Amino acid sequence: MSLFRMFRRSGGSAPVARERLQILLAHERRALNQPELVSILREEILAVIGRHVVIEPDKVQIKMDRGGNVSTLEVEIEIPNRGVLAGAA
Repeated sequence: MSLFRMFRRSGGSAPVARERLQILLAHERRALNQPELVSILREEILAVIGRHVVIEPDKVQIKMDRGGNVSTLEVEIEIPNRGVLAGAA
């Protein structure tokens, strides 16, 4: 056994770590049920957009559909013509 081989990185750990992370993320996404996730996303989207544009929270519609391997998030926001905040651009 060569001394260099002892300290050389094996190329196999990165793909294994990536796969484990993907499994963990998929598990966490499934752990959150849909109404809870949509509620969290709604609050965060309102906060981000509210920094730039004046919007009414009741004018925001968020819908999540889950299919086989794909989830879609549909966001509909009614923005008034004069809703841009000063200095937000």
